[in-house]
Amino acid sequence: MAKQKTKTKEVSKSAIASVNRSVKVAPLGDRVLVRELKKEGEKIVSGIIIPESANEDRGSRKGEVIAVGPGKYDDGVLVPMGVKVGERVLFQWGDKLTIDGEEYEMVAESSILAVIK
Repeated sequence: MAKQKTKTKEVSKSAIASVNRSVKVAPLGDRVLVRELKKEGEKIVSGIIIPESANEDRGSRKGEVIAVGPGKYDDGVLVPMGVKVGERVLFQWGDKLTIDGEEYEMVAESSILAVIK
């Protein structure tokens, strides 16, 4: 019986992390660095009191992809990322990071719900 060779794909350093040059973080694996797009000012009708907890959004959020990792390996084959730097995405959750005074989210590709066209 012939041995099955594991396929591996050579990946250049530029493909490992397409990083915005102002951010010095390169995500690994299937991680994506996202800058959340803040909501525009919400209008409040006078007389209505909205508690602080109402401002917590537990659903999806919009963000811009700042950097992406190379992808993840599945049975020795690199599965490339489905998002690119500069795309706007809907994502669910991630780990908050503060880099040079700016807030970002490090999310797994599986936490990205959609690319906004």
